[in-house]
Amino acid sequence: MRSVRQCSRTACPHAAVATLTYVYADSTAVLGPLAQLAEPHSYDLCVAHAERLTAPRGWEIVRLTPDLQAPEPSRDDLLALADAVREAGRRRAPEPVGPLESVPPPAAPEDGRRRGHLRVVHGDGAP
Repeated sequence: MRSVRQCSRTACPHAAVATLTYVYADSTAVLGPLAQLAEPHSYDLCVAHAERLTAPRGWEIVRLTPDLQAPEPSRDDLLALADAVREAGRRRAPEPVGPLESVPPPAAPEDGRRRGHLRVVHGDGAP
């Protein structure tokens, strides 16, 4: 199943379809197909943000993706989802745990110092 990356624009919930990178030496913004991996100095954009992209004054935009389209679910995605549901259905319920046994309180240390500040309180209120 392919990983769906979201648009880098703040609060945009749409899937990314293009990657924007800047070539500062040439004052160029390059908008190309979605990169295989997310890079720290690149921006993934959805269809709407990629189409409305503008560059700073004096910069040039090079568009390497002529037609941007949101990704459609593929057959592989559907098969992966079906496999995950089948696998979840095969898991058995955990074995029930028997009743908890009463554990006696630890003996006082030989040096007389008190260790820890927590103690077990029994259901009848007795220490």
